[in-house]
Amino acid sequence: MATIKDLLRYNLILDDIEASDKIGVLREFARLLKSADKITDEDELVRVLLEREMLGSTGIGDGVAIPHGKLHIVPEMIVAFGRSRKGVNYGSIDSKPVYLFFLLVTPEDMPGEHLRTLARISRILKNPTLRDNLRQASRSEDLLKLIYEEDGRYPQPATAHR
Repeated sequence: MATIKDLLRYNLILDDIEASDKIGVLREFARLLKSADKITDEDELVRVLLEREMLGSTGIGDGVAIPHGKLHIVPEMIVAFGRSRKGVNYGSIDSKPVYLFFLLVTPEDMPGEHLRTLARISRILKNPTLRDNLRQASRSEDLLKLIYEEDGRYPQPATAHR
């Protein structure tokens, strides 16, 4: 299994999300992934992410959302990060605005990796100091550094061998 540091790159960061609603946020991420040559079909990604949202909001509380989905048109796992300085009405489970977003997109044939990576993202975001620091960071480079440092606090996941 990969760490967040293995997957998240500078060109996959939205430093200041402009959208004020869930669909707008997902569209901004889709444009980002298309411009980074990670996907070819923005609408398909938004459709898959909205289908997942219909099962229950990926806004997990504490100003955090982890939109995610499995997409047949991606050859590898994708992790992106975004921050909204003004907050987004995302339908979060605590009904509060969301400021920090981790997007996870995986190929359809990687359900185990998908769940393990979701768990890893969720684990680092439990740290309230990290959440505060991410909200206050002034540059994209600082966001990436903070995420890498927090991810590095946890052991590299072992790969199961059979």
